[in-house]
This record gives sequence, structure tokens and C-alpha cells, in this order.
Amino acid sequence: MPAGIYLVLDSASTAGRSLEEIVKAAVAGGIKTVQLRCKDMPSGKFVDLVMACAHHTSGHAELLVNDRVDVYLAARAAGAEVQGVHIGQSDIRAELVRELIGPDAVLGLSASTAKEIEAANQLNASAPGTIDYLGVGAVHATPTKKDHPEPLGYAGLAAAVARSHAPVVAIGGLGAIDIEAVAASGAASMAVVRAICAVEDPREATAALIDLWKAETP
Repeated sequence: MPAGIYLVLDSASTAGRSLEEIVKAAVAGGIKTVQLRCKDMPSGKFVDLVMACAHHTSGHAELLVNDRVDVYLAARAAGAEVQGVHIGQSDIRAELVRELIGPDAVLGLSASTAKEIEAANQLNASAPGTIDYLGVGAVHATPTKKDHPEPLGYAGLAAAVARSHAPVVAIGGLGAIDIEAVAASGAASMAVVRAICAVEDPREATAALIDLWKAETP
């Protein structure tokens, strides 16, 4: 289950480095959850990437695949230690994804409105364990996801956390400066992209973010 700092790897935000290189550095820095978001990557190449990254995360961090249930299933079939999938509101319905990935895999769902959060609550009430966590945002506007909804801000995030029955991962333009407010909102985790992917030393940045989060949470 995501807790603390959660790394989302976006292939457009790597400062010219490979995604595998950043995963390796982030794991060395102590990251515990990694999501691969490669919307335009061909399926075969994406499976290869998942398998390469799983070599670094195995035994150290949960590895999740964004959107692509087929890639998750193929990587698992090939022997990769990949723990789950994160889907959006326009992807395959969460209850069907759960059927495909089985009861033990991690399933996260993006949500940005009270209606979407309430629908997730109702789904988990009728079929407990369908959704493991909600990715809630965007907290701030962010260039890494151009189709993000209207930013929630800290107050909107806190309201979403209070409304959700599942743990919340805050996402959207977040970095070190946001940790105090995100932790205070009650979110279980804070997702970052550029704060690790786009910096000179991803390992050092990861360790620093984790230390800051630990200082703000029990």
C-alpha cells in the first residue's frame, strides 16, 4: 500500500536519462513505491521496461504500471515482480481490472471530484478490496499531465482525504515545499515526478524527500 513518497516516472520528465536509471537511483535513495507512466510507449517496449525496472525494485519497492493492464499482465507472465496497476477514470472499470489482476495485486484509481470519490467508496462498500487507494489531484497545475482537472489546492485535498474511505495519494505539481501541507491533509502518500526525475541527483533528492516526509508524519 503506498505510504510516504511515491515516485511517478514520466518519460517526458527525465532530463535525458533513462527511466531505468532513475528507478535504480530512487531505490538507492529509499523509495518504496514506483509507478511507470509511459502513455505513448509501444507495448513490447513497455513490457521490457517494466522487467528492467523490476530488477531494481524487487525486494525494495512496489512497482506499479499506469493504465496498461495488458503490460502488467505480460510482465507478470514473463516473471517480473510487478505489484499492481494504477488506472484513471476513463480506463477499464476498476471492478473489471480487479478481476483481471486478481485479489492480491495493488489497484489504484485516480479521482478528482467528490462524485468520483463517492463512487469509489460505494464500489469498495459493495465489493470490498476492489480499490486499494485513490490518487487524488491535481493539487497544483502541472506540465507533466496536461489534461489535469482544476487544481484542488491544499484545502481541496484535505476535503478529499476526509471524504475518501480508501487511503489517498496526493498528486499534481508536488515537491519538497508541499510536504508539510500534504502530510497535514491526512494523505497517506505524496506522488512526485519532477522532484526526482528532473533533478541532478535523483538518489539524493529521493532520500531528502523521504526524510522531510518522515519529519512531518508520526
